[in-house]
Amino acid sequence: MPSTFYTSEAFHALEKEEIFRREWVCVGQMGEVSKPGDYFTTELLDEPLLVVRGDDNQIRVLSNVCRHRANMVAAGAGNAKGFVCSYHAWTYGRDGRLLAARLMDGVEGFDKANCPLHGFATEVWQGFIFVNLDGQAKPLAPRLAGLLPHIEAHRQEQRHLFYTAEETWQTNWKCLAENFVEGYHLSIAHKTTLHPYIPTALGVKIPGGEGYTAYRGGWTPESPQRGPFNPELTAVQYRSSFLFCVFPSFVVSYAPDITNYLCLRPKGTGEVAIRWGLTSYVKDLEPELRQSYIDLCYAFNPEDRARLETLWKGLQSRHYKPGPLAPANYEGTIWDFYQYMAGRLGSNRGPSAVQAAE
Repeated sequence: MPSTFYTSEAFHALEKEEIFRREWVCVGQMGEVSKPGDYFTTELLDEPLLVVRGDDNQIRVLSNVCRHRANMVAAGAGNAKGFVCSYHAWTYGRDGRLLAARLMDGVEGFDKANCPLHGFATEVWQGFIFVNLDGQAKPLAPRLAGLLPHIEAHRQEQRHLFYTAEETWQTNWKCLAENFVEGYHLSIAHKTTLHPYIPTALGVKIPGGEGYTAYRGGWTPESPQRGPFNPELTAVQYRSSFLFCVFPSFVVSYAPDITNYLCLRPKGTGEVAIRWGLTSYVKDLEPELRQSYIDLCYAFNPEDRARLETLWKGLQSRHYKPGPLAPANYEGTIWDFYQYMAGRLGSNRGPSAVQAAE
């Protein structure tokens, strides 16, 4: 795609309104809110969000904005009996209901029942928490049904979260989404970290669907078997990793023993917030093994970051002309991603719309 696909402020404005406000966007993993009262805060398109598990065990994504005068009601993460605005002490329950409003009893017409925190459409799929800001998106799971034969045996909903982190990279969100699901760069950019295990040459494109694209990264014969893993895995599944993107911005790698995922949230044309984490088939990993997985991520993530941040600089060039994509097994997922973007923005939002916005 041309550089403006990534760098245009007008195109980015369309993405925010036509994709990120209308689509399902992953904001975290259910292990972050495993008990009633567990919560974490995040944001999407400058919309402050509060993710909490209620007393009814339901996971909700609520607005983190007090109904009184718009201050925040929570910060960070933890476990709370309720959420108290630090400005005027309006207090909300774990389900978002307003429980107390200091000195408001004498206000004519005031009713606490009419002032809950705004609740956003929420769906949990494979243990991952998705939010839809405008509340109009069709259910997520049906559009991902084609993925299930490839991933069900991994039993992701039974895997256990053991690490999470937040980072911000100086690149476009699409650059990172594309990078995660193409294997063309593995043997070059990750020559000593990933190439010995999952080289470019062993990648196989999986037919995509309405809501996703995917490929399988085969392991070299020399790669040690990682485990333990679910005995339901096929011979192919326990000797490979399955990498996919749930459009627009959730990228995941299922390996036999662990899952590595990234929730991407655009912060501008050249800045992307990342909430990433690791889950394990084993509940209590031995400390040494746990640390080895974390260390591996902190070895290959900076390799990607360095290249994507210099890629972002290269996209500023007025002389850049796009080249062809590599064969389907290596970059076919990027073609799928382009088709998704065209379907959301291209069919009835031609270049004239972008030019008019500019």
